[in-house]
Amino acid sequence: MTGRRIVSISLPHFAMDRWKRVTERQGNAPPDDIAVVLATEGQHGPVIHATNRAARLAGIAEGARVVDVKAICPDLRVEYADVAGDRAALKRLMIWARRWCPWTVVDSTQGLILDTTGADHLLGGEAAMLIDMETRLSLLGLTVQLAVAPTWGAAWALARFGSVRSICGPDQIAQRLAPLPVAGLRLDADTQLLLHRLGLKTIGALAKVPRMSLTRRFARAALHTNPQLRLDQAMGHLAEPVASPEAQPRIKAQARLPDPIQDPTAYLPALCADLCAQLVYHGFGCRRLHLSVYRTDGEVSTLDVATAAPSRDPDHLRGLFRDRLVQINPGFGFDLITLEAGVVESVETVQIGLDGKHQTDLHLPLLIDRLVARLGERAVKHPELRCSHIPERAQANGAVLTAPPPAVQDAQRKDRPLRLLTPPEEVRVVYAVPEGPPAQFIWRRQTHKVTRYAGPERIAPEWWKDRPGTRLRDYFKIEDQTGKRLWLYREGLHEDGRGGDPRWFVHGMFA
Repeated sequence: MTGRRIVSISLPHFAMDRWKRVTERQGNAPPDDIAVVLATEGQHGPVIHATNRAARLAGIAEGARVVDVKAICPDLRVEYADVAGDRAALKRLMIWARRWCPWTVVDSTQGLILDTTGADHLLGGEAAMLIDMETRLSLLGLTVQLAVAPTWGAAWALARFGSVRSICGPDQIAQRLAPLPVAGLRLDADTQLLLHRLGLKTIGALAKVPRMSLTRRFARAALHTNPQLRLDQAMGHLAEPVASPEAQPRIKAQARLPDPIQDPTAYLPALCADLCAQLVYHGFGCRRLHLSVYRTDGEVSTLDVATAAPSRDPDHLRGLFRDRLVQINPGFGFDLITLEAGVVESVETVQIGLDGKHQTDLHLPLLIDRLVARLGERAVKHPELRCSHIPERAQANGAVLTAPPPAVQDAQRKDRPLRLLTPPEEVRVVYAVPEGPPAQFIWRRQTHKVTRYAGPERIAPEWWKDRPGTRLRDYFKIEDQTGKRLWLYREGLHEDGRGGDPRWFVHGMFA
């Protein structure tokens, strides 16, 4: 225990600091004297998740209901918190913090834990290391408190209830923790309230209680509700290792050239082969590639390409750059080429069939990649499902960022046409059958006689989206005298109080 050195980085206002940085980047940050809070949904309405300095000075605390606080501070600005974004940003910050040591983990939602054992001397000692951490994190716009101690629990308590920068030696744990409140032991609110009622308000007072009494009272309690276990962790009597998650490997291939050249085409096969070998080794497939050429004048030209599905086929990846290398400005030549996998995803090992060929379903993604490389991303679309029972709203065309999901084809109803008319074309009814389709109608200057039909299928308006007075539809599948199969619908009913006579439209055609 005495040899370990753990740094706790407390970020008490991480969510608000991140929101402020985003608004400053967008140019719409409020003045510092405006009270701003970030809210999340609670059981009885929005509750405050984070506050800025002006809101804290006004007496607004986290956890309070927004409706109650509004009565105290009518000018309060309320924004909704991006909890998922904050969590992802904290994970990125955890990887970024490995500039100081190789073992870092996320600590709840407002902090980081670093195991700096044996690393502080590389940064001029622990005091200089903490100053460097505080400086770099402050430049990121983050409010920070730091502490280094022999245990996770002690560093955590000192970072939140000690000074701005605290350094605790191996023999100082009990002395430094004694005046701190019991909240420094990472206990839940109910356990803290119980200890307060028993008169145990500080860690020192809790440490003086006979161990047998605490063990008898909290023998079956979980870790976050057991003050004895938390105290043992803080004092170093119970191990609490820093299990640092592995960073995603950086997959990159490069070619150093003896003389400057103007065209990287000849080096692409070897670069793609090297990159794909690394992808196979790590079990990944590439979704985005970054090709960079380092010019002799100090400038860097880049070219980015993407795939519709994770791929580690060298020939496929090399083909993505076909006809696009002309976009690179070689200048007076370049002597270094790098190919990096910007976005990777896990790919399972492909099983080889009895015929010796790979069993793969990548034919459609390969076709999409070729079309996108030739025509551009905006020229190729794929259908995206929408949550709507109105036919024209049930799907829309989206840009090709991924392969068309199989659910789009599976969700396509077999009793509806693949092609819809946008907008539906109105027809002039010559003779209609009551409660059925028109027996004869004129569409596109031609008279159609209905020989067979099926239906109706009634589709009601979406009351939460459509305007009041929108009429329902009755759809019919019909076949005319020439064998053409159409999808018609009647808009409205006689005397439904939402307009005049019903109108008829052709909405689609069957194959």
